[in-house]
Amino acid sequence: MVNTFERGAIHSFRGQTWRTAGGVAEPAWREVPQEAAIGLSYDSRPYVVVMGTPADLEDLAVGFTVTERIAAFADIERVTLSQSSHGLTADVLLSRRAGKAMDVARRRTLEARSSCGLCGVESLRDAVRPMARLAAGLRISRRAIQSALAALEEGQALGARTRATHAAAWARADGEVVLVREDVGRHNALDKLVGAALRAGLDPAASFILITSRCSYEMVEKTAAAGVAVLAAISAPTALAIEQAQGAGMTLIALARADGHSVFTGAERIIEG
Repeated sequence: MVNTFERGAIHSFRGQTWRTAGGVAEPAWREVPQEAAIGLSYDSRPYVVVMGTPADLEDLAVGFTVTERIAAFADIERVTLSQSSHGLTADVLLSRRAGKAMDVARRRTLEARSSCGLCGVESLRDAVRPMARLAAGLRISRRAIQSALAALEEGQALGARTRATHAAAWARADGEVVLVREDVGRHNALDKLVGAALRAGLDPAASFILITSRCSYEMVEKTAAAGVAVLAAISAPTALAIEQAQGAGMTLIALARADGHSVFTGAERIIEG
């Protein structure tokens, strides 16, 4: 299992801690994650600014490109990272074919917050887009889901130190977690995970994804765009997330906890035991 974050992604601050048992405020140091402006551009043309943890930025750029359906992974030729006084930038060089398609990609007009997956989208038509049907071949057991869930908890290095980040994990069909990515933004964590998995040559059709955040529509869309047919979330799904998962033929698992989970769509992929 691989999970990396840069040393600069964590800051330490001095504050006070007060508990009802003692009733006295005491000085304390607290580690917190850094949140920075990260610009994503294509062929040197600015596209969007996201607020996120400044780590795994190449994974973020690749994952965002794929999950936002801007271009396929095969059309990404290079990602160049740079830093200025204004923040960090990841510039994605696309193939000539994909570059021409940029004009019809979902457009953004302002920065995206760490909590927002659709900030800046210009039209309602672009906000909720139809998704292609996912392949039906993958089957996973309930035991594999629970095994991956336990490994996700263990793999959150940044979250363990700060208690202020989201995480997303990539698991094989048998429940082995092979990648974990973390970020202050849930969408960023998922994008980083998808980017890391594609760069590592992992097979989306033979894998499933777990997320620590609530399961909103955008998380379903990003997972489907990555070609992954099973998504498990620790929190509850929204109604639109369930509807879109049904439309895409996705298996949507939510309320995944140590004592069990709930399957909302695509139960035919679940093996008992």
